Amino acid sequence: MPIVNSTRRISPLDINKNVSIGVAFPLDEVNMFKGTQTLKEQVKANLINLLLTQPGERINEPNFGVGLKHYLFEQNVDIDSLNTLINEQINIYIPEISLMDTIVDFLDDEHLLFIKIIYSINSDNTTDAIQLNFNQ
Repeated sequence: MPIVNSTRRISPLDINKNVSIGVAFPLDEVNMFKGTQTLKEQVKANLINLLLTQPGERINEPNFGVGLKHYLFEQNVDIDSLNTLINEQINIYIPEISLMDTIVDFLDDEHLLFIKIIYSINSDNTTDAIQLNFNQ
């Protein structure tokens, strides 16, 4: 019996497994030559790249990046302004995803920064999440 009401759209990039879509993170011996094979993997890699890049670090894009490691050594981190910055950067540089929730927690005593981002890919409405943990 066919399923009529729900349709799943597959990206044309996901069909050919012989072609890498982009660069996988972290850049190590395995990922340097492997790359990402699906749109979901590439979106996750783009999001990690956006979060870890310092503003001004990317050539010809001085506003690209959140620079999360910079916040690790700040005395007073404003969680609301960090949430706003992440939302703005995603809306500008990764418009193919919709941000569902951002959870940021900072432990001052231990210099620990936890960030969890839940997002949806617009092309097929799949939901995914990443969590980044930073310490000294």
